[in-house]
Amino acid sequence: MEYTTLAVLAGLPEDPHGAVGLPIYAVAAYGFKTLEEGQERFATGEGYVYARQKDPTAKALEERLKALEGALEAVVLASGQAATFAALLALLRPGDEVVAAKGLFGQTIGLFGQVLSLMGVTVRYVDPEPEAVREALSAKTRAVFVETVANPALLVPDLEALATLAEEAGVALVVDNTFGAAGALCRPLAWGAHVVVESLTKWASGHGSVLGGAVLSRETELWRNYPQFLQPDLKGQIPWEALRARCFPERVRTLGLSLCGMALSPFNAYLLFQGLETVALRVARMSETARFLAERLQGHPKVKALRYPGLPEDPAHRNARKYLASGGPILTLDLGDLERASRFLGAIRLLKAANLGDARTLLVHPWTTTHSRLKEEARLQAGVTPGLVRVSVGLEDPLDLLALFEEALEAV
Repeated sequence: MEYTTLAVLAGLPEDPHGAVGLPIYAVAAYGFKTLEEGQERFATGEGYVYARQKDPTAKALEERLKALEGALEAVVLASGQAATFAALLALLRPGDEVVAAKGLFGQTIGLFGQVLSLMGVTVRYVDPEPEAVREALSAKTRAVFVETVANPALLVPDLEALATLAEEAGVALVVDNTFGAAGALCRPLAWGAHVVVESLTKWASGHGSVLGGAVLSRETELWRNYPQFLQPDLKGQIPWEALRARCFPERVRTLGLSLCGMALSPFNAYLLFQGLETVALRVARMSETARFLAERLQGHPKVKALRYPGLPEDPAHRNARKYLASGGPILTLDLGDLERASRFLGAIRLLKAANLGDARTLLVHPWTTTHSRLKEEARLQAGVTPGLVRVSVGLEDPLDLLALFEEALEAV
């Protein structure tokens, strides 16, 4: 089936009352009729016990995401940050190393530097080119971490080449697919990535009204290279032998949900389930508008540089054509310096907010917001300059948006 068909049909459970939409199971716990039934649920993990671990509303969302992104399993969590942390928590142990792309989202860099370091994990940052990644690999490397589209540098890595490299090295390729819009723009698992993490807060939600995240994984024998899947778990079973490729998502669920409590609420799961029904339509419209704006604003005398992967001359265009369904709904303008960026943002009659994927166009100044806690050198390394403005294009009329941008540029 096509993506748009799966987006409205996949995951919808059969309701005993004939409801044609997804019910919200707004309960904390699930009862059992007998001692034996409770014992079986705890022993096997089948059925529902406590909403922190899983619930039917979240389960429906997981099933829909699996279908949309071609995953073996999906685990939904409270946010994109929770998803990234839970996935790495399942993969890494003290002394391990991660090879990560330069230019990641600021909060991801913060997670690596402030949290993974406490776990005794070392992160090595390199350009996300296959040869640079290969040279950075060591016997301690357990994961390669990249973004589908770098935020906000808008570079697109060669996912297929990186997946081949990671497979040969016996380590997991983890891709943050937030900019892949829940598979509407990109499906990294189809290109060989072992794990996808993503924020569902963005395009999957579509209205800036809910937080959510997901970890997805594919069929693979890679996990037999990881000691944590070859040692007895709390049930006394060897995860790899008992679950095969499902041992990784089960560990994510155990660590991220059961033990760390990063559960997605049933109401948020319901909103995200609904949002996925129209994500492909929204992203297609937003991407068309983003390309229109990029073509019209490129070369504007007040714009020092413009980046949009959908433009033929853009550095990311070659990989974008291969891996993305379109150029995407994000573009960046470099206005030259902090003062000019400030004048532009003060003049434009659009929302300024540190979010993406909203129905409304959102602008943000990464230097002073999303990447502000990083040292200047790290910001520049991430492609963030004092004059850079990131634009998440919404559903407004393209000509109206162009007029608003041109009006604001007059103030620069």
